[in-house]
Amino acid sequence: AQDFSYRYPLVDGQGNFGSVDGDSAAAMRYTEIRMSKIAQELLADLDKETIDFAPNFDNSLKEPKVLPAKIPHLLLNGASGIAVGMATNIPPHNLGEVVDGAVMIIEDPQVSVEKLVAVIKGPDFPTGGIICGRMGIKSAYETGKGIIKVQAAIFTEGVDDEKNGGKKNPRIIIKELPYQTNKAKLIENIAQLVQDKKLVDITNLRDESDRKGMRVVIELRR
Repeated sequence: AQDFSYRYPLVDGQGNFGSVDGDSAAAMRYTEIRMSKIAQELLADLDKETIDFAPNFDNSLKEPKVLPAKIPHLLLNGASGIAVGMATNIPPHNLGEVVDGAVMIIEDPQVSVEKLVAVIKGPDFPTGGIICGRMGIKSAYETGKGIIKVQAAIFTEGVDDEKNGGKKNPRIIIKELPYQTNKAKLIENIAQLVQDKKLVDITNLRDESDRKGMRVVIELRR
């Protein structure tokens, strides 16, 4: 139910399920959930003998060996895992791009990575952000290993006011954060850098985020 954690949430939640600031979710008794529409596609046609069933752990009933998923969920929402001597981090992707890529592979099983990258342009993170460079994406798709650097998306305000003799100081507005970045800790770290005088010309820092979207304001000295 966390739209900042999952690109395509499988649960449609009512109540407090945490936040990008690292707040904890409410207790189970204070929340309600139902499957999202995309989660229902993972179970579609389950009753039409599309997949095999096997006994569960105590042989009291049968359960599906796999889900009949109509969508490639692993690529859509990604996954993280760690085991002895190995680990994996699969980033989330865009549904439309993944489907187009799947069609390409069906039509041409030997399709090159270069052609696939033209369709699946890269990860699609739920919190947005700007991916810096494409070599890491290509390396990840070719070899399974790659480093993807993401930076916050920003815009400026008040610059024209200053040029025109206005009284408002110029401001940097953060509207998107890199995936899995804690907004509250980020603001705290920026404030600490200002206090330590490692960042200069910042006069004010505040969080104006609301239900309409993210907005972290960094006011600059004239």
